[in-house]
Amino acid sequence: MSHHNSRQEILQRIARVAGNRTGSEGEVTYKQEDIYKPVEPDALMCFKRELETISGQCVICDEETDVYNKLAALMQAKGLPFLFTRDLQIAGRLKQHGIAVETDEKYFPEVVAGVTPCAYLVARTGSVVVTSSGNSGRQMHAFPPIHIILAKKEQLVSYLEEALDALRQQFNGKMPSAITVITGPSRTADIEKTLVLGAHGPKELIIFVQQN
Repeated sequence: MSHHNSRQEILQRIARVAGNRTGSEGEVTYKQEDIYKPVEPDALMCFKRELETISGQCVICDEETDVYNKLAALMQAKGLPFLFTRDLQIAGRLKQHGIAVETDEKYFPEVVAGVTPCAYLVARTGSVVVTSSGNSGRQMHAFPPIHIILAKKEQLVSYLEEALDALRQQFNGKMPSAITVITGPSRTADIEKTLVLGAHGPKELIIFVQQN
């Protein structure tokens, strides 16, 4: 393809996207497919693929018992003496399934693995949307070296915009003080362009997704 032809093709594609835009007062509406590739083969597999591409881990589980069996296996493999959570519902479930859990803040400074819920999973980018509402607050998403997130398949959306729209409805416009989009473990390449994981937050991000 000549330089002229490829330039023409790019300009035509921009024009096509611009043609889909409507709205007034500078508001831009567009189709998500104009920006992102489609979500395929399905939302869960797309999420897993995208998350693993950016060094996150996705553990697909069957029902609740499978989630906690796989959590226990992870703890054993990593030699974790306990999991820490501020979410009392999660703490109760962990205890029910015989998993060592701490909720007392005195343990917080020595936490290796923290467990939190999430609001939504975004399939197309492998991202997790968390909020400051609930007991977990903000620190739990950034402080522990291993961040474990418990999610359900029904929390999957295709694109970030869908998650934000759902949050607006859920909180009736009175949004939480922080909405964070986590895309993979913390990373930086500031120093000599070498990629380092865990620089400003968790070194490992592990999402357990319950299907049933």
